[in-house]
Amino acid sequence: MPNDQLTLASARGPSGPRSRRTLPSWVSTTALLMPTYGWLTIAVFLPLLTMFAFSFLSATPMGKAPIVFTLKQYRAFIDQPYLVGIGITSLLIGFWTTLFCAILGFLAAVALVRSTFGKTREMLLILILLPFWTNGLVRVFSWTMVLRENGFLDSLLHMMAPDAGSIGFLYTRYAIVVGLVHGYLPYMILTCYIALSTIDDAIIEAAASLGARWWTILFKILLPLAAPGLISGAVLTFIPVIGSFMEPRILGGRVGVTMGTVIEDQFTQAFNWPLGASLSFTLLAIVLAIFATFSGVLRRGTAV
Repeated sequence: MPNDQLTLASARGPSGPRSRRTLPSWVSTTALLMPTYGWLTIAVFLPLLTMFAFSFLSATPMGKAPIVFTLKQYRAFIDQPYLVGIGITSLLIGFWTTLFCAILGFLAAVALVRSTFGKTREMLLILILLPFWTNGLVRVFSWTMVLRENGFLDSLLHMMAPDAGSIGFLYTRYAIVVGLVHGYLPYMILTCYIALSTIDDAIIEAAASLGARWWTILFKILLPLAAPGLISGAVLTFIPVIGSFMEPRILGGRVGVTMGTVIEDQFTQAFNWPLGASLSFTLLAIVLAIFATFSGVLRRGTAV
């Protein structure tokens, strides 16, 4: 056999020509992840690191005041004790908003999964997502027309009882919670809906055939199995709510002073970026501490 034919034969394996050398798996994985993490680095991580550096400065870098590194900004809760009360108010508003969203969102998700089918379910899901299609400022201002004195609620009440007094509660903490529940309820419904839709119908049918009442099925089967979605919705709701500033400022009026409004004022009115940044990271640390405290409960919930 000629030499060139021997060389060609040796290059062939038992199943044909030798395959080309492939790249290591970590190279392709890195190439696929680079655009996403590159964008997150530019749009999220770098601004956060910049704000974290600002929190240790004595003044805003764009001004003419001398700049020194200090921990004074992180003593704001000690030097200005009124911030402690504002922080507690923000946490309470976040708690009640998350609680109402959890109750309403879970029941709405159960109704979607267990009582609707086909196009009816699709239409209801679209209606749930409608708040995301409108501007948040428009949504909040629409609530002022509903909750104000002589507003929509009062008009509806006076149609049924002309001599009744006003039930408007605009510029109260209750109004703030109503506006926040309206804005963040879809997050809870969707996460609970995804969790409930994965539950096998055979489990529910078996429980019903064994004589389980509807409340037993709801609290002993559906609620534990949907706990991961409920917990995820609570996290997605609680974290942004305690830092919100639009709803408290518009619906709360004078009582709508929260950590979100204070932080916004430091950036936009007082131009004290170091203090605003330090309050933001202090609030973030408090949230992380809360979730670390209840991490055991969260793990048990997601392990169901």
